[in-house]
Amino acid sequence: MLLGVEMKDEHFTILLADDDEDDRMFFQDALDELLVSATLHVVSNGLDLMLFLKDHLHQLPQVIFLDLNMPSKSGAECLAEIKKHKKLSKIPVIIYSTSANPDVMESLYNMGALYYVRKEGDFSNLKSVIGKALTLWQQNSSRQPHRSNFLVLL
Repeated sequence: MLLGVEMKDEHFTILLADDDEDDRMFFQDALDELLVSATLHVVSNGLDLMLFLKDHLHQLPQVIFLDLNMPSKSGAECLAEIKKHKKLSKIPVIIYSTSANPDVMESLYNMGALYYVRKEGDFSNLKSVIGKALTLWQQNSSRQPHRSNFLVLL
């Protein structure tokens, strides 16, 4: 159970693409504390993300958390590439960023991102917002919400 909502799958696979080592560690800690039964794969830049996906076409992650500001290839570039690929386009992508630019959020929504999660400075808030994003993803069966519900707030 996650934040009072029963998860549909007993175990699922998450792919986190984030170049910041601390952010990757906090994400893993948040999943551990949420008691989410998930396998977390981690890549540290956009090129590695796309290589991982293409190398795992037979067993893709069920959801991707994607940082925007990464070396080699940005999160936005990765999202565009994912959404253009027939098989990859079905993977829900949740943007996971410190940025709060409304124009960027609008563009990412239009590109097909599922949700937008702002990285929280406080661990308790970070844990809550990750849990909420996972719950929304499960409840909505990976359907993109109305634009007004794109940004996941506490």
